[in-house]
Amino acid sequence: MKRHLIFLFIGFFCFVSCENNNKERLVLQEKEEAKKDMVFKKISESWRFKTLLISTDAEILLKNWAQWRLFVNELNQKPTYSLSAFQKKSKTLTKKSQELLESVPAEFSAPEFKSRFLVLQTKFQSLELYLNLNTIPPQKVIDLIQEINLQLNSIELQINEWARKKQIPLEQGEADMIRMLDTSRAVREKPKNLD
Repeated sequence: MKRHLIFLFIGFFCFVSCENNNKERLVLQEKEEAKKDMVFKKISESWRFKTLLISTDAEILLKNWAQWRLFVNELNQKPTYSLSAFQKKSKTLTKKSQELLESVPAEFSAPEFKSRFLVLQTKFQSLELYLNLNTIPPQKVIDLIQEINLQLNSIELQINEWARKKQIPLEQGEADMIRMLDTSRAVREKPKNLD
């Protein structure tokens, strides 16, 4: 009989302790959900990418760059449902920024353009990294969004500056001088036989 009472007592103790663990687990889950909701709200409030104000001259040059249009279109769409939507969006933006860097037209292949697009791609990769952590740091994400906006502004200014420079007519003889400065013209394809 004592044995049955001991087993009954141990069984009751295990049942009560399991009940307490479930309650603790539920409380922890509720806290975790509240924390995720707070992070979601903070990120959702700050998820605004500045639309680029490109001059009409620059728009004419950009109209044939399909990856640019897709990138700008993707920037303007905001995820709304959950943190996983922001994670998917950040992955898509990283992919679009990579495609943008790989498809830079010849007009924009100067180092000042490529370096800005490369920095932009790095910022999107960082954003994707922070959004895919187990514990998302909302302030780092907000700071990155602001940095991305600064980089987008830098690209916008560079494109508009390039369009303004295209509008400046060449002076008389300037084209000849530029051609003379081209060092690739001076190199002969076949070396002269010195024998």
